[in-house]
Amino acid sequence: MSSIQNKQLWFFSLLLMSIGLADAQEVCFTPLPGPNLENSLLDGQIRVKSEDSEINQDTFAQFKGKVEIDSSQVKIKADEALLNRQTQTLKATGNVSFQDSNITVSSENVQLNRISNELLIEDSLYQLNNVQGHGKAQKIALGKENGINLIESSFTTCPVDDEVWRIQASNIEIAPNQSRGIIKHARFYIKDVPVLYLPYFSFPINDERQSGILYPNIASNSSTGISLEQPIYWNIAPNYDLTFSPRLMSERGVQLKTEFRYLTEKHAGQANIEYLLDDLELSDDTERYFYRFVHSGQIGKNWRVTADINGLSDDNYIVDLGSDYYNRADTHLYKTLGISYFSQSLDVTAQFRDFEVLGDHADSYRALPEIRLNYLTPVGLGAEFQINSELAYFENRDVDYPTATRFHIAPTVRYPYKNQWSEFLAEATVMHTRYIQENIENTALDKNISRTLGQVKVFGSLAFERPASWFGAEATQTFEPKVQYLYTSFENQNNIGLYDTTRLFKDSAGLFRGQEFTGLDRISDNNQITVGLTSRFVDNNNQERFKLSLGQIFYLRDNQVDDASKEDDKSALAAELDWQIGSKWYVHTQAQVSTITDKVERSSLSLEYQLAENKIMQINHRYVRDLSSEEINQVGITASWPLAKNWQWVGRWYHDIKLSRTVESYAGLQYESCCWTVSFVAQRNLSNRFDDNGAQSTNEFESGFNVYFTTRNLLREGLFGYRRPYLLN
Repeated sequence: MSSIQNKQLWFFSLLLMSIGLADAQEVCFTPLPGPNLENSLLDGQIRVKSEDSEINQDTFAQFKGKVEIDSSQVKIKADEALLNRQTQTLKATGNVSFQDSNITVSSENVQLNRISNELLIEDSLYQLNNVQGHGKAQKIALGKENGINLIESSFTTCPVDDEVWRIQASNIEIAPNQSRGIIKHARFYIKDVPVLYLPYFSFPINDERQSGILYPNIASNSSTGISLEQPIYWNIAPNYDLTFSPRLMSERGVQLKTEFRYLTEKHAGQANIEYLLDDLELSDDTERYFYRFVHSGQIGKNWRVTADINGLSDDNYIVDLGSDYYNRADTHLYKTLGISYFSQSLDVTAQFRDFEVLGDHADSYRALPEIRLNYLTPVGLGAEFQINSELAYFENRDVDYPTATRFHIAPTVRYPYKNQWSEFLAEATVMHTRYIQENIENTALDKNISRTLGQVKVFGSLAFERPASWFGAEATQTFEPKVQYLYTSFENQNNIGLYDTTRLFKDSAGLFRGQEFTGLDRISDNNQITVGLTSRFVDNNNQERFKLSLGQIFYLRDNQVDDASKEDDKSALAAELDWQIGSKWYVHTQAQVSTITDKVERSSLSLEYQLAENKIMQINHRYVRDLSSEEINQVGITASWPLAKNWQWVGRWYHDIKLSRTVESYAGLQYESCCWTVSFVAQRNLSNRFDDNGAQSTNEFESGFNVYFTTRNLLREGLFGYRRPYLLN
């Protein structure tokens, strides 16, 4: 009996997984818990209880009235039971209940052969324990040699009194040592209406991935027209797989998308190729493509290799055909290949870094290669010695742009100290950079440049706390002041090109960064004091209910580096606020306010209301006074709310206050029963399409409508994401 019961759940639980319907169980009936089978019986032992019994020592034992047969793994109840000692068979009849940890079966007749380890159950109702699923079977036969065989059976995961769907089959077979089961003459019913007939249906019976067909994706928008994408999955090996996705678009033709994945003990990666031979929407016979390769691996104990290489045929590929990895607002695609070494005190990284530039944007410099070495070691008395260094060669796709070889080294001596209530850091750095610049005719750049700067930084912070009250509840209030002095010497840097340098944005945390630029081509001179203050209210459950941070830089001397020059003697006042209002409201906001003009330079606000997991509303506002000579002033609303039983609505809306127009609208409606889910999505957004000159449109909109058949929760997986394979042979 023990060897049979280990096979019993193969069909039931794995059929449930193969059709992908178990994951909606949060809105369905609760599965039965497994029975309590704990007893003192050993494997192979059987204990029988009954109201009446007749026993012949050599031939049979017959039990009548409330018969209970227990083993270490199975419990059987019946009106009568007959044990034939000569044939080693057991037959239970009348109101039979068969239970183990996986399944509960009700029947009128159960027969067990202990020699062949075969079990036969007739005219049964079964219910899975701990897993959702139940059904009927005219006959269930389980054997060590033949596996599991169900005759004229049904299966569903819906509640007993509300069967939205069910599968009926003439024969279901699961043979031993096979990775797939077989269903013959399967009929799929919605309510009592047959909607699909399959003479042969194969499904997986273990955790191994199986080749087959994935759920299709049906969509319609103004760019592609009606789109039907049908993924086909090929499980090449346990650690390799490939997905082909033919995509038929009424406005653009047939596209093929492929995804290859691999996984070894120390390496993992993915390669994607998308190809459209002839775009029907374009006047010429233009082929369009996209490729992507991502890899991460370890070589030996301390070496790691990485790759992220992307490319496409034209600027509008993502806008016209969409992408699973980039969105229409992206202006660059990465092309990086690197190797790194890491140890407790030494890190070395070498990489080739390039970009695919979309539209009429200035070509970024590529680093071919860029080598960085960082070393850190203690030197006694709590002090540390650190070296940051870099060697890079920069070139541009435009051959008229300058090229440069840059070497940088920055030795630092620092003394850090930290305990529960304070932090202190003092450090001194010498930054030496050398450039060799080529192709600099008719520019203000010099060929050979050597720049040496000194920097001193002293930082300190304290943390005080006191008992307090937060809206009548006991809490702890903190008071956390911090101050930093920063000095950096000056050298004229106008004769150095900008190869990987842009201005950094300053929020309340960025005020203490000590550098105003990315990269090394501009290092601002500094003589400044930064002051910050944070206060928090923490409740007795150690949950932060309120936090306010303020910070500002006071400049003791004007910057002499042109790209870092300022008109004021202090920075904008940076503020950040987080507030948990009760159990349902949450506020987060950041702002930078000029103390000279008293005007807001930048701000963001997020107000969220969450009544339950599926009842959420969020309001966002973003403002930037000057971003590349443009003012940004936008408001957005995102919400999800149940409309009725099994119906969920999700939407978002973004409005440009400056231009008085909606820039994006999205609405999704989902119906989810215990057994299946269908989602409808409509959206309208800026297309961001590029013209022939590379200029991006800011007035052209695109609309679309999608239908998704899924088996997952709308909020947990999102309306766009989930695919569960259904496997047909």
